[in-house]
Amino acid sequence: MLAALTRVLGVQNLALAEDVVQEAFCRAMEVWPYRGVPENPQAWLMSTAKNYALDILRRERTAHKFAPELEHYLRSEWTLAPAVEELLGPDAIRDDLLRMMLSCCQPELSGESQIAIMLHILCGFGVDEVAAALVGGYAAAEKRITRGKKALAASNELFSLTSPAEFTARLPSVQRALYLLFSEGYHGASKQSVVRSELCREAMRLTAVVLQHPVGATPASHALAALMCLNAARLPARLDATGELRNLFDQDRSLWDQNLVAEGLQLLAASAVGSELSEYHIEAAIAAFHSTAGVAGETDWAGIASLYDALMSLQPSPIIALNRAIAIAQVEGPARGLAEVSAIADRERLATYPFYYAAIGELEFRRGHYTAARGHFEKAESIARNPSERNFLQGRMRACIDSAKTSRP
Repeated sequence: MLAALTRVLGVQNLALAEDVVQEAFCRAMEVWPYRGVPENPQAWLMSTAKNYALDILRRERTAHKFAPELEHYLRSEWTLAPAVEELLGPDAIRDDLLRMMLSCCQPELSGESQIAIMLHILCGFGVDEVAAALVGGYAAAEKRITRGKKALAASNELFSLTSPAEFTARLPSVQRALYLLFSEGYHGASKQSVVRSELCREAMRLTAVVLQHPVGATPASHALAALMCLNAARLPARLDATGELRNLFDQDRSLWDQNLVAEGLQLLAASAVGSELSEYHIEAAIAAFHSTAGVAGETDWAGIASLYDALMSLQPSPIIALNRAIAIAQVEGPARGLAEVSAIADRERLATYPFYYAAIGELEFRRGHYTAARGHFEKAESIARNPSERNFLQGRMRACIDSAKTSRP
């Protein structure tokens, strides 16, 4: 809705477009409790937003400068409504989504600011969610969003899809934002739930929009789509019937979506064109190892550890280093895994990540050091981000207590 309305009202009126979207949602909250949710909620919201936009265009056509392509239609009521109707049609909205994604990647902005404004505007992330996605502080995320909005509003119009070179230059930031959107849904920092499948679906939908454009259909985009499909295939088993988090080893693999696994493998094969190797290729290959293992014991952990080595060379980060350490522990034992965790550079960036301490706890548990393991699980539980994480970690603490009792002579 925001992308389409920005096309109609002009990118310089971004704040006005945001107000119209909010008005449409407020109206829904007023009407739906009494009249019921409409059969097509999306169409209802878009129609309501369109009517608000028309009211603004009629009322303030001389007070604001709107989208250049609308200027000559504004002169007549006979042409205004049909023009807005066409600009808010399904095909136009799909193109507007892509144009808006690329418009967020203003060249004068840093890569993180580009991603922050895209997550905020197109994905609905709050400042705290942007901060968590970028592994940074609230104040820094707020500044990036403000900077991004100013740069976007200062541009004359939405990005033109007729510039392949500029499209290509901006595409990596779009891919990164969509990757972070999916990650937030898969294992993010939400206070309500450890899994937000609606964010995963939205990331997959927007990635499909990118793939539909010839310039956007790069090997990296195919690899990103493959990664999303292969990980989304495992979503049905990440929570048990009571909504509690299940780790990879305890998941009911019969619940994995084999259609999504097959689609992910096809997209991964399609990404193997040319010489480009992105982090999405490597992560998708890791996800393929997991998704094609019928039981946990069949997982090729040596192959996964090798892929994490390659990923660290290409895109080093503390989170990737932690995952690499866990994979190495599966191959060479928990003591080696703990040594790799201790060697992680910038470990302080993981201080607010509960599964950093949980990983150490699991490795200590496997060594039979139950008291030490319990201490790490307690630290993880103290910074858990939602009830599912908290309950999972409390369960691991109880396992430490029970194991310590049974191990006494």
